[in-house]
Amino acid sequence: MTTSVAPPVAPPAAPFRFFDLAVLRTRRLGPTMLRVTFGGPGLDGFAAGGRDQSLSLFLPHPGQPEPVVPVDGDGDWFTAWRALPDDIRAVMRSYTVRARRRAPDGSTEIDIDFALHGDGGPACRWAAAAAPGDPLKALGPAVEDNTAVRFRPPRDTDWVLIWADETALPAAAAALEWLPAGTKARVWLEVQHTEDRQALNTAAKARITWLVRNEGAPAALEAVRAAELPEGTPYVWIAGESSQVRALRRHLVQERRFDRERVTFVGYWRRGLNEEQLREAAAADAGE
Repeated sequence: MTTSVAPPVAPPAAPFRFFDLAVLRTRRLGPTMLRVTFGGPGLDGFAAGGRDQSLSLFLPHPGQPEPVVPVDGDGDWFTAWRALPDDIRAVMRSYTVRARRRAPDGSTEIDIDFALHGDGGPACRWAAAAAPGDPLKALGPAVEDNTAVRFRPPRDTDWVLIWADETALPAAAAALEWLPAGTKARVWLEVQHTEDRQALNTAAKARITWLVRNEGAPAALEAVRAAELPEGTPYVWIAGESSQVRALRRHLVQERRFDRERVTFVGYWRRGLNEEQLREAAAADAGE
């Protein structure tokens, strides 16, 4: 009698884990947008889900050779990180994976686009000075289907509505690339300067309107409210400055009578608040 032995089953991959990134190159996309390409062996196993895939970047303070994140061992890294002094622990910021690809040598590369604001926050300052070899840490996806992908049109969607400001432009651009050929889409993209507009690749049947603030473009709510929208069942993805996102969602749900379950809305930033303050405000709002 022979006995068959089942092969060992590999444990499931954790949805998110830490990766070590190194800057490969940078490219200016416009007056307020800079693309940083990362690579290195520390990206092995990184698996982006496309669309608005987000990750958390950990940035060093000026003068630090690398970001300080206590990720060794099996302990609670977040509690240990929060316990560090503010001027020591790495600065955490959320960004979209604009693109992921295999380099000719088989290694993984990812692009992250940074919106350079006039207030010169820590992420803006880091990106503006980034040079090949600079290290970062990222908490990112180890599986493609993960909860940091929010752009998920239901199967019965007839058409898609997208609004994004420059902070969400990389996510909107990646979502447009992902949309199946022929999908109807009505898109508003808000930027500061004419030169911030980008050539976008999409097989969708997309009508794209650029709202350029320096050209006197109408506000997001005004532009969408005045639009004649397609018939059928919509899916909505709106992301950017929180107050504009809330106003647009209120208009679509209360005035247009869209099903609130079909509206994905993400406040990427809030005027007057940094990301730490925004997270605290969101937690407080959720507790009400």
